[in-house]
Amino acid sequence: MTEITRVPLQPIKKGSLTKLWLGVIVAILLGAGLAWAAMPKGLDVETVTAGSGDSPKVGDVVFVNYVGKLTDGTEFDRSQPLPVPPGLFPEGNPLLLEEGAIIDGFVAGLQQMQKGGSYVLTIPADQAYGAEPPPGSPIPANADLVFEIDVIDFMSRDDFQARAAALQQMMGAEGEAGAGPPAGE
Repeated sequence: MTEITRVPLQPIKKGSLTKLWLGVIVAILLGAGLAWAAMPKGLDVETVTAGSGDSPKVGDVVFVNYVGKLTDGTEFDRSQPLPVPPGLFPEGNPLLLEEGAIIDGFVAGLQQMQKGGSYVLTIPADQAYGAEPPPGSPIPANADLVFEIDVIDFMSRDDFQARAAALQQMMGAEGEAGAGPPAGE
């Protein structure tokens, strides 16, 4: 029969148990910190100037002025004034707040804003264009986007469509008024 060599156990030194527990706590905190750092970052809406009233909801048309940038500050888009007669629509670019009409992060971010407010919206890549930005776009794959946004106003889609129909009628009436017999006849 084989004999097992016996090794006598040494008594635990004073303070060793405390050091062991401190090591365990440090390891847990380090692991939690690494897990937090690896978590995907979500949508961030920073209020520069607070707006007032209700927030737009899905289906509304929101009128905004915006500047779109990459996280390194490179500008890739900017709102442009629309060539429509003043008074019929608010200033700014109209955006239909609906999935598929604009990127998901923009839809979610605008719903957290109010009329008259200025905001900085940071959209993570997975809520923007992800791995497939628009062809020919200066936006690289998997890029987070930053938008400086001024919310001018918003209205229901029905109200917007009624105003657009009125604009078409107005433009049609102007075209008919100018369409007379050619000069010299």
